[in-house]
Amino acid sequence: MPRPLGELEDAVMTRVWQWNRPVTVREVLEDLQQERSIAYTTVMTVMDNLHQKGWVRREAEGRAYRYTAVSTRAAYSAALMNEAWSTSDNPAAALVAFFGMMSAEQRDALRDAFRIVGYDDGTAAEPPAESAGRPPAAPSAAPPAAPSAEPPPAEEDSAERGPEAGR
Repeated sequence: MPRPLGELEDAVMTRVWQWNRPVTVREVLEDLQQERSIAYTTVMTVMDNLHQKGWVRREAEGRAYRYTAVSTRAAYSAALMNEAWSTSDNPAAALVAFFGMMSAEQRDALRDAFRIVGYDDGTAAEPPAESAGRPPAAPSAAPPAAPSAEPPPAEEDSAERGPEAGR
C-alpha cells in the first residue's frame, strides 16, 4: 500500500494529475515558483524520487525527461483510505467514526459511489470472498511494486535535467 506523499511530492503530483499530460521539471518548477521560492534541483530530485517510487513514469525527450502519472489522484486517495481502514482493529467502528465526520456533500458522494458499484439496493452480488469486508479497491490504486530502472539518455550534460541527473 502507498505511503502518503510528502508536502512537496503532493504539490508536484497535484500538478501532474491536474495537467493530465507529460510534464517537464521546468514546467512544474515555473508553476511552483508562483507560490514559493524553490530551486530547479529540488523539483528535479522530487520528480526523480516520485519516479523511483513508481508514482510517475518518464520518457526522454531530447535532453529532458517528460513525466506522466502512473495512476489517478482518485486511485491514490482510495488506496490511502483502504490502508487506513484495513489497519484498524475494529473496522466497523472506524467506518462509523469516518461516516460521522463526513459533510453532506461527502455523504451524497458516498451514496453516488454505492449506486455506481451496484450496492445501493441490496440486489448486487456480494464481493468476492477475498475482498469480503473491504470496499472495492480502485484500479491502479498503488504504484507498481518494483519500478523498472531506466538508463539515462546519452546526453548527460543537459541543462533541463540539471547537475544532479547522474545521481
